[in-house]
Amino acid sequence: MAENLTSQRLYSLDALRGFDMFWIMGADAIFHEMAKATNAPFWQTLASQFSHPDWNGFHFYDLIFPLFLFIAGVATPYSVGRELEKGKTKQQVLWRVVKRGLILVILGIIYNNGLKIEPVSQIRFGSVLGRIGLAYMFANIIYIYSTYRTQIIWFVGILIGYWLMFKFTAAPGFPHGDLTMEGNFASYIDRLVLPGRLYLGIHDPEGLMGNIPATATGLLGILTGQLLKNSSYTKQRKAALMAGVGAVSIIIALIWNLDFPINKNLWTSSFVLMVGGISLLLLSLFYYIIDILGYKKWAFFFKVIGMNSILIYMSGRFINWEYSTNAFLGWVGQLIGDPYNAVVMAICYVMVKWVFLYFMYKKKIFLRV
Repeated sequence: MAENLTSQRLYSLDALRGFDMFWIMGADAIFHEMAKATNAPFWQTLASQFSHPDWNGFHFYDLIFPLFLFIAGVATPYSVGRELEKGKTKQQVLWRVVKRGLILVILGIIYNNGLKIEPVSQIRFGSVLGRIGLAYMFANIIYIYSTYRTQIIWFVGILIGYWLMFKFTAAPGFPHGDLTMEGNFASYIDRLVLPGRLYLGIHDPEGLMGNIPATATGLLGILTGQLLKNSSYTKQRKAALMAGVGAVSIIIALIWNLDFPINKNLWTSSFVLMVGGISLLLLSLFYYIIDILGYKKWAFFFKVIGMNSILIYMSGRFINWEYSTNAFLGWVGQLIGDPYNAVVMAICYVMVKWVFLYFMYKKKIFLRV
């Protein structure tokens, strides 16, 4: 989102976006295949981080989705903010933000269901792109119509309000504060209101209620983007502030986890702070290495991915990448043989996608929303 604008200012932001999408492109499979090939506890432990916990808890894989939303928020002051600075009215910018959000919702439905006609009962409306679109839209509306201080109040208010909602509600027949998949209030609302099918039958991890705290994730990115644009701070000071706030956020999340568990499915307030803290630490690291120290060449690999993040995500529904990888590089796996051929083919799978993105990058073809 807004890659052409942010890349002019923050090479690190495109690189971090690419780092995030790298795992969605299939890099996670490399670790799973290594675990299978070696049966070594080290690789099995590492591979477990590339799967989601059944319910409560946190794995590295849980970071990928909210990190993308956080990055979209960081880009806002460089894109939406620039439009306001150029003299566009708030109403004009609002329309563009709403349009972007709704396009992402539609793309999410297409990603889930393909381009085919089905009964409404068989369509899954909740989606990763849909949540990004709605949370991005609501966070940007808050940004357009409020001050920095008010945005902080919104962020804190959403987290506390969401926590209190779960504390004093539950699905019918369950005690207040029930956080099980069937008994929590958010899943109940989805079963009651959300049309079509839910991903897990009684619950959808991209349901309606989760868009509320996801908006806070987007807001945290927006607050960070405004810090990065603030010329009264040195770059070193900005990196230090991001790292410091990130560390504090993780500590608060771990404490809050004792009462309101870190849970990606419900996008709990503690989850927002956990992934927000890690996102801040990662951005601080990328910003320090790339934009302060000036080491950019190593990040080009990720930048190529980050410049076309929506394209590579959607391509999985329309391009058979596994077939393409086997067609071009199947012989590599045959030469390697068991047990590491699957590991090598997982690497080839990612590289075929990267070469495609590099071709698009060189031709300056980008899918923007």
